[in-house]
Amino acid sequence: MKTKFNLKTSLFALLLILAGTTVTFAQCDKTATLKSSTTSYVDDKGTVLRSKEEETTVTITKTDLTIAPGDHEMTGKISYQTCDWKVPFKEGKTVVKALMSGDGDDKHVTVTIEGKAGKVTLTFEAEEMIGKKIQVVADKFE
Repeated sequence: MKTKFNLKTSLFALLLILAGTTVTFAQCDKTATLKSSTTSYVDDKGTVLRSKEEETTVTITKTDLTIAPGDHEMTGKISYQTCDWKVPFKEGKTVVKALMSGDGDDKHVTVTIEGKAGKVTLTFEAEEMIGKKIQVVADKFE
């Protein structure tokens, strides 16, 4: 009788874990659009070098990444992506790598989207811009 109870409990726990994993993956497969009103340029230690008031839109699909600060736009195919959100776009992290093209310039970009206490920060790093990062705090999501 105890074995039957343990088996049922274990099976129920496994189903809950699978359901939670499915929700996380479903959220990660959807298109996400994040908007910000301020862009900060930081050094490799995280010190803000300068900030600029501008609307930036970042769109991530299953296969593509688009970054549009102001009237400039860069697009690229995603070559790598991880996604681990406990609460979608509030608590968790996504890392996206892509070769971005725009204005005749190509950059190997890593975008880290991290949510802590409901605040979502996007950090852009390009292999071609050693020691420099660009950060935006998301104002809204679509």
